[in-house]
Amino acid sequence: MNIGNRKIILGSASPRRKELLQGLDIDFEVDTCNDFEETYSDETPHEKIPEVLSEGKSFGFHRELKDNEILITSDTLVLCEDKVMGKPRDREDAYQMLKLLSGRPHKVITAVTLRDSERHSTFSDTAKVFFKHLTDSEIYYYIDNFKPFDKAGAYGIQEWIGYIGIEKIEGSYFNIMGFPVHLVYQELMKFIG
Repeated sequence: MNIGNRKIILGSASPRRKELLQGLDIDFEVDTCNDFEETYSDETPHEKIPEVLSEGKSFGFHRELKDNEILITSDTLVLCEDKVMGKPRDREDAYQMLKLLSGRPHKVITAVTLRDSERHSTFSDTAKVFFKHLTDSEIYYYIDNFKPFDKAGAYGIQEWIGYIGIEKIEGSYFNIMGFPVHLVYQELMKFIG
């Protein structure tokens, strides 16, 4: 994909975001050096938390951007029954998250920030996921074999638990993976002009 002389930087260590951005056939480099502490105000509406964190990651980038550079940062959270779920702290936390998701619908919200040396744009996408009732043995099998400690809501839709547990989704599959590539492409083309 031709993006002129622009240099794209992905400010994320997520292998899924890297894989999905590669799918757009755009050259980019990964640079995760950042001094942003991932916190937000208690008053932040739940649906806006990913935007706050995505922008924080963008403006917390370790250096000034050059004129031809565009930085892409992102954040994903899972929202179930008004409970915000980021990445689980440990095995028990992952179990509690998956137990709450079991048999219930939840939202996956991913925000993305594009920024160059002069401006920035932040957008988000929401998908709804419906899990079947998961048994404790299914939950522990998944946690022990797939170690979902780097994933919001303690699961990856593209892994075993997605195959056996997800009955239906409304919205973008890739958003649930953590990067709404259809919107990233659309917004990047607008951003480049």
